[in-house]
Amino acid sequence: MTGEQANDTFGQLTFAVPKGRILDEALPVMARAGVVPEDGFHDKSNRSLSFDTDRSDMRLIRVRAFDVATFVAHGAAQIGIVGSDVIEEFDYADLYAPVDLDIGHCRLSVARLESDAEDRAGVSHLRVATKYPNLTRKHFEKAGIQAECVKLNGAMELAPSLGLARQIVDLVSTGRTLKQNGLVETSRIIDISARLIVNRAALKQDPRVADLVAAFRADAQARTEKAA
Repeated sequence: MTGEQANDTFGQLTFAVPKGRILDEALPVMARAGVVPEDGFHDKSNRSLSFDTDRSDMRLIRVRAFDVATFVAHGAAQIGIVGSDVIEEFDYADLYAPVDLDIGHCRLSVARLESDAEDRAGVSHLRVATKYPNLTRKHFEKAGIQAECVKLNGAMELAPSLGLARQIVDLVSTGRTLKQNGLVETSRIIDISARLIVNRAALKQDPRVADLVAAFRADAQARTEKAA
């Protein structure tokens, strides 16, 4: 089936990708799986959200990571790439993550001011700044602590020094940003990597989605075998 025939039968495929840190690592993986964006996609000054690809039956949308999961879960996009932190935070029933792409590695961690040495033993309530309230509450509940989550979408590292929250839960890669803001990592919640995600209904109904899953899985397996 050609791209034109598939487009006529199933409609245009929409592939959602996240802005930010994962995208640069994802682009070579996407290319090997047959997803190549138009030239303007690589222009950092381009504010467009939707882009053509070298396939007539597929377009890319470039949105915030949390929105990638929402678009795919609700079927507005059929397939996408996002960090496993987003998948764990939302736990959408209609979202399926069949391939670990083994890129975008980091961790979701708890951090506090290095100067804050107060003993937490016996603490039952704690205010935490994060954009991951669900994962944060679950983590602290395991320790018998009720976490009051203050939702922030950025500048998390400022929260402790400005008295907004005693601790933060945020993504950590090298730990350099924490150190520069006088914070120390105290515990790790989950390790994170980028995943291929698909809408469950689209996977069942549209053979192009299954073909893309197979292509991304084959690439991931080839890289794993090469590294072994």
